[in-house]
Amino acid sequence: MTDQELGDNLKTWETWTKVHVGSEFYDVASFRDGTRPIRLRDYEMAEVGDVTGKSLLHVQCHFGLDTLSWARRGALVTGADFSPAAIAAAKSLAADTGIEARFVLSSVYDLPSNLDDEFDVVYTSRGVLSWLPDVRRWAQVVSHFVKPGGFFYVTEVHPVAMVFDDENVAPGELRLAYPYWEHERALTFEVKGSYADRDAPTAGLVEHAWDHSLGEIISALAQAGLHIEFVHEFDFVDWEIAFLAKSDDGLWRLPPGTKGELPLFFSLRASKPA
Repeated sequence: MTDQELGDNLKTWETWTKVHVGSEFYDVASFRDGTRPIRLRDYEMAEVGDVTGKSLLHVQCHFGLDTLSWARRGALVTGADFSPAAIAAAKSLAADTGIEARFVLSSVYDLPSNLDDEFDVVYTSRGVLSWLPDVRRWAQVVSHFVKPGGFFYVTEVHPVAMVFDDENVAPGELRLAYPYWEHERALTFEVKGSYADRDAPTAGLVEHAWDHSLGEIISALAQAGLHIEFVHEFDFVDWEIAFLAKSDDGLWRLPPGTKGELPLFFSLRASKPA
Protein backbone atom coordinates (compact mmCIF):
# COMPACT_ATOMS: atom_id res chain seq x y z
CA MET A 1 0.00 0.00 0.00
CA THR A 2 1.43 3.36 -0.98
CA ASP A 3 1.26 6.42 1.26
CA GLN A 4 -1.17 7.93 -1.26
CA GLU A 5 -3.48 4.93 -1.07
CA LEU A 6 -3.37 4.91 2.72
CA GLY A 7 -4.05 8.63 2.82
CA ASP A 8 -6.96 8.38 0.40
CA ASN A 9 -8.56 5.56 2.38
CA LEU A 10 -8.06 7.44 5.63
CA LYS A 11 -9.78 10.54 4.20
CA THR A 12 -12.68 8.33 3.15
CA TRP A 13 -13.04 6.75 6.59
CA GLU A 14 -12.71 10.11 8.36
CA THR A 15 -15.62 11.38 6.26
CA TRP A 16 -17.63 8.18 6.59
CA THR A 17 -17.26 8.15 10.37
CA LYS A 18 -18.98 11.53 10.63
CA VAL A 19 -21.75 10.24 8.35
CA HIS A 20 -22.11 6.90 10.12
CA VAL A 21 -22.38 8.14 13.70
CA GLY A 22 -25.55 10.04 12.83
CA SER A 23 -26.98 7.59 10.30
CA GLU A 24 -30.16 5.54 10.51
CA PHE A 25 -28.10 2.53 9.42
CA TYR A 26 -26.13 2.52 12.69
CA ASP A 27 -28.91 4.01 14.85
CA VAL A 28 -26.53 5.04 17.62
CA ALA A 29 -29.35 6.60 19.68
CA SER A 30 -30.93 3.21 20.41
CA PHE A 31 -27.53 1.81 21.39
CA ARG A 32 -27.04 4.66 23.86
CA ASP A 33 -30.47 4.34 25.47
CA GLY A 34 -30.40 0.51 25.51
CA THR A 35 -33.33 -0.02 23.14
CA ARG A 36 -30.98 -2.00 20.87
CA PRO A 37 -28.07 -2.68 23.20
CA ILE A 38 -26.26 -5.39 21.20
CA ARG A 39 -25.22 -5.01 17.55
CA LEU A 40 -23.74 -8.45 17.01
CA ARG A 41 -25.39 -11.09 14.86
CA ASP A 42 -26.92 -14.15 16.53
CA TYR A 43 -24.72 -16.55 14.58
CA GLU A 44 -21.48 -14.77 15.50
CA MET A 45 -22.39 -14.64 19.20
CA ALA A 46 -23.10 -18.37 19.03
CA GLU A 47 -19.84 -19.11 17.19
CA VAL A 48 -17.69 -16.94 19.46
CA GLY A 49 -19.43 -18.22 22.57
CA ASP A 50 -19.44 -16.87 26.11
CA VAL A 51 -16.98 -13.99 26.50
CA THR A 52 -17.70 -13.19 30.14
CA GLY A 53 -14.46 -12.08 31.80
CA LYS A 54 -12.41 -12.71 28.64
CA SER A 55 -10.10 -10.16 27.06
CA LEU A 56 -11.15 -9.31 23.51
CA LEU A 57 -9.35 -7.27 20.85
CA HIS A 58 -11.48 -5.89 18.03
CA VAL A 59 -9.26 -5.11 15.01
CA GLN A 60 -10.60 -2.49 12.55
CA CYS A 61 -13.30 -1.56 15.05
CA HIS A 62 -14.59 1.60 13.28
CA PHE A 63 -16.37 3.68 15.95
CA GLY A 64 -16.87 0.85 18.37
CA LEU A 65 -20.49 -0.30 18.22
CA ASP A 66 -19.54 -3.98 17.93
CA THR A 67 -16.66 -3.54 20.39
CA LEU A 68 -18.96 -2.08 23.01
CA SER A 69 -21.56 -4.76 22.26
CA TRP A 70 -18.97 -7.37 23.25
CA ALA A 71 -18.37 -5.40 26.43
CA ARG A 72 -22.08 -5.57 27.18
CA ARG A 73 -21.75 -9.32 26.67
CA GLY A 74 -19.16 -9.37 29.46
CA ALA A 75 -15.83 -9.06 27.62
CA LEU A 76 -12.92 -6.83 28.62
CA VAL A 77 -12.58 -5.00 25.33
CA THR A 78 -9.93 -3.17 23.34
CA GLY A 79 -10.70 -1.71 19.91
CA ALA A 80 -8.21 -0.57 17.30
CA ASP A 81 -8.73 1.50 14.16
CA PHE A 82 -6.60 3.74 11.91
CA SER A 83 -9.14 6.60 11.81
CA PRO A 84 -8.73 9.34 14.46
CA ALA A 85 -12.37 10.35 13.95
CA ALA A 86 -13.51 6.76 14.56
CA ILE A 87 -11.41 6.34 17.70
CA ALA A 88 -12.65 9.69 19.06
CA ALA A 89 -16.25 8.67 18.37
CA ALA A 90 -15.70 5.26 20.00
CA LYS A 91 -14.26 6.83 23.16
CA SER A 92 -17.15 9.29 23.28
CA LEU A 93 -19.73 6.52 22.87
CA ALA A 94 -18.08 4.46 25.62
CA ALA A 95 -18.16 7.45 27.95
CA ASP A 96 -21.79 8.27 27.08
CA THR A 97 -22.91 4.71 27.80
CA GLY A 98 -20.69 4.13 30.83
CA ILE A 99 -19.09 1.10 29.19
CA GLU A 100 -15.49 0.38 30.13
CA ALA A 101 -13.37 0.01 27.01
CA ARG A 102 -9.96 0.90 25.62
CA PHE A 103 -9.48 2.23 22.09
CA VAL A 104 -6.15 2.42 20.27
CA LEU A 105 -5.35 4.50 17.19
CA SER A 106 -3.37 2.30 14.82
CA SER A 107 -3.37 0.71 11.41
CA VAL A 108 -3.58 -3.07 11.38
CA TYR A 109 0.01 -3.55 10.27
CA ASP A 110 1.40 -1.13 12.90
CA LEU A 111 -0.66 -2.53 15.76
CA PRO A 112 2.09 -4.77 17.25
CA SER A 113 4.15 -1.59 17.72
CA ASN A 114 1.26 0.21 19.43
CA LEU A 115 -0.22 -2.48 21.68
CA ASP A 116 1.61 -4.97 23.91
CA ASP A 117 -1.11 -7.28 25.21
CA GLU A 118 -2.32 -10.75 24.24
CA PHE A 119 -6.03 -11.58 24.20
CA ASP A 120 -8.34 -14.52 24.75
CA VAL A 121 -10.31 -13.49 21.65
CA VAL A 122 -9.25 -11.47 18.63
CA TYR A 123 -12.25 -10.44 16.53
CA THR A 124 -12.97 -8.59 13.29
CA SER A 125 -16.00 -8.43 11.04
CA ARG A 126 -17.95 -7.21 8.04
CA GLY A 127 -16.18 -5.21 5.39
CA VAL A 128 -12.63 -5.23 6.73
CA LEU A 129 -10.37 -7.39 4.55
CA SER A 130 -10.68 -5.51 1.27
CA TRP A 131 -8.87 -2.52 2.79
CA LEU A 132 -5.71 -4.59 3.34
CA PRO A 133 -3.24 -5.29 0.52
CA ASP A 134 -1.42 -8.20 2.18
CA VAL A 135 -3.49 -10.90 3.87
CA ARG A 136 -0.38 -12.75 5.13
CA ARG A 137 0.81 -9.75 7.14
CA TRP A 138 -2.73 -9.34 8.47
CA ALA A 139 -2.79 -12.97 9.60
CA GLN A 140 0.56 -12.56 11.34
CA VAL A 141 -0.79 -9.53 13.22
CA VAL A 142 -3.97 -11.20 14.43
CA SER A 143 -2.05 -14.35 15.42
CA HIS A 144 0.46 -12.20 17.31
CA PHE A 145 -2.33 -10.98 19.61
CA VAL A 146 -4.00 -14.35 20.31
CA LYS A 147 -3.01 -15.87 23.64
CA PRO A 148 -2.00 -19.53 23.64
CA GLY A 149 -5.31 -21.29 24.16
CA GLY A 150 -7.23 -18.35 22.70
CA PHE A 151 -8.75 -17.89 19.26
CA PHE A 152 -9.33 -15.53 16.35
CA TYR A 153 -12.77 -15.02 14.78
CA VAL A 154 -13.75 -13.23 11.59
CA THR A 155 -17.05 -12.92 9.75
CA GLU A 156 -16.88 -11.20 6.40
CA VAL A 157 -18.31 -10.89 2.90
CA HIS A 158 -17.32 -13.96 0.90
CA PRO A 159 -14.57 -13.38 -1.70
CA VAL A 160 -16.79 -14.99 -4.35
CA ALA A 161 -19.36 -12.22 -3.87
CA MET A 162 -16.71 -9.61 -4.61
CA VAL A 163 -15.98 -10.73 -8.19
CA PHE A 164 -19.26 -9.51 -9.67
CA ASP A 165 -20.09 -6.09 -11.04
CA ASP A 166 -22.14 -4.20 -8.45
CA GLU A 167 -23.16 -1.21 -10.57
CA ASN A 168 -25.80 -0.96 -13.30
CA VAL A 169 -26.95 -4.54 -12.82
CA ALA A 170 -30.32 -5.94 -11.82
CA PRO A 171 -30.97 -8.38 -8.94
CA GLY A 172 -29.85 -11.82 -10.09
CA GLU A 173 -27.65 -10.41 -12.88
CA LEU A 174 -24.21 -11.87 -12.22
CA ARG A 175 -21.52 -10.31 -14.36
CA LEU A 176 -17.86 -11.10 -13.66
CA ALA A 177 -15.83 -7.92 -13.24
CA TYR A 178 -13.14 -8.19 -10.54
CA PRO A 179 -10.29 -10.50 -9.45
CA TYR A 180 -10.84 -13.38 -7.06
CA TRP A 181 -7.23 -13.94 -6.02
CA GLU A 182 -4.97 -11.42 -4.31
CA HIS A 183 -3.44 -8.75 -6.54
CA GLU A 184 -0.62 -6.30 -5.87
CA ARG A 185 -2.16 -3.27 -7.59
CA ALA A 186 -5.18 -1.78 -5.85
CA LEU A 187 -8.60 -1.43 -7.41
CA THR A 188 -9.47 2.26 -7.22
CA PHE A 189 -13.00 3.66 -7.15
CA GLU A 190 -14.65 7.03 -6.81
CA VAL A 191 -16.51 7.11 -3.50
CA LYS A 192 -20.25 7.51 -4.01
CA GLY A 193 -21.84 8.09 -0.63
CA SER A 194 -21.48 5.29 1.90
CA TYR A 195 -22.90 1.83 2.48
CA ALA A 196 -24.74 3.47 5.41
CA ASP A 197 -26.01 6.46 3.42
CA ARG A 198 -25.94 6.30 -0.38
CA ASP A 199 -26.58 10.04 -0.62
CA ALA A 200 -23.86 11.18 1.78
CA PRO A 201 -21.64 13.97 0.40
CA THR A 202 -18.33 12.39 -0.64
CA ALA A 203 -17.24 14.42 -3.67
CA GLY A 204 -13.53 14.13 -4.39
CA LEU A 205 -12.96 11.00 -2.29
CA VAL A 206 -11.54 7.77 -3.67
CA GLU A 207 -11.07 4.33 -2.16
CA HIS A 208 -8.48 1.65 -2.86
CA ALA A 209 -9.31 -2.03 -2.36
CA TRP A 210 -7.70 -5.45 -2.64
CA ASP A 211 -9.20 -8.92 -3.07
CA HIS A 212 -8.18 -12.09 -1.23
CA SER A 213 -9.46 -15.56 -2.00
CA LEU A 214 -10.91 -17.75 0.73
CA GLY A 215 -8.00 -20.16 0.25
CA GLU A 216 -5.49 -17.33 0.69
CA ILE A 217 -7.21 -16.17 3.88
CA ILE A 218 -7.34 -19.66 5.39
CA SER A 219 -3.76 -20.50 4.37
CA ALA A 220 -2.42 -17.22 5.75
CA LEU A 221 -3.96 -17.87 9.16
CA ALA A 222 -2.70 -21.47 9.22
CA GLN A 223 0.80 -20.35 8.24
CA ALA A 224 0.68 -17.76 11.03
CA GLY A 225 0.36 -20.57 13.57
CA LEU A 226 -3.41 -20.77 14.04
CA HIS A 227 -5.46 -23.98 13.88
CA ILE A 228 -8.57 -23.62 11.72
CA GLU A 229 -11.57 -24.85 13.72
CA PHE A 230 -14.26 -24.12 11.13
CA VAL A 231 -15.19 -22.12 8.06
CA HIS A 232 -18.91 -21.55 7.55
CA GLU A 233 -20.43 -20.09 4.38
CA PHE A 234 -23.76 -18.24 4.23
CA ASP A 235 -26.26 -17.23 1.56
CA PHE A 236 -26.59 -13.58 2.66
CA VAL A 237 -24.77 -10.25 2.82
CA ASP A 238 -25.33 -7.69 5.56
CA TRP A 239 -25.61 -4.71 3.23
CA GLU A 240 -27.10 -3.73 -0.11
CA ILE A 241 -25.45 -5.08 -3.26
CA ALA A 242 -27.05 -4.34 -6.64
CA PHE A 243 -27.22 -7.95 -7.87
CA LEU A 244 -28.94 -9.10 -4.67
CA ALA A 245 -32.46 -8.57 -3.33
CA LYS A 246 -33.46 -7.57 0.21
CA SER A 247 -35.07 -10.39 2.20
CA ASP A 248 -37.75 -10.02 4.84
CA ASP A 249 -35.11 -10.35 7.57
CA GLY A 250 -33.25 -7.29 6.26
CA LEU A 251 -30.37 -9.29 4.75
CA TRP A 252 -29.47 -9.35 1.04
CA ARG A 253 -29.63 -12.56 -0.96
CA LEU A 254 -29.93 -13.77 -4.53
CA PRO A 255 -33.53 -13.09 -5.59
CA PRO A 256 -36.04 -15.94 -5.31
CA GLY A 257 -36.03 -18.15 -8.37
CA THR A 258 -32.36 -17.61 -9.20
CA LYS A 259 -30.84 -20.77 -10.63
CA GLY A 260 -27.96 -22.12 -8.58
CA GLU A 261 -26.42 -20.91 -5.34
CA LEU A 262 -23.53 -18.70 -4.24
CA PRO A 263 -21.70 -18.24 -0.94
CA LEU A 264 -22.06 -14.57 -0.02
CA PHE A 265 -20.73 -14.32 3.55
CA PHE A 266 -18.48 -16.51 5.69
CA SER A 267 -17.26 -16.97 9.23
CA LEU A 268 -14.00 -18.51 10.43
CA ARG A 269 -12.62 -19.41 13.81
CA ALA A 270 -8.97 -20.32 14.37
CA SER A 271 -7.29 -21.13 17.67
CA LYS A 272 -3.72 -20.94 18.95
CA PRO A 273 -2.42 -24.10 20.63
CA ALA A 274 -1.94 -23.74 24.40
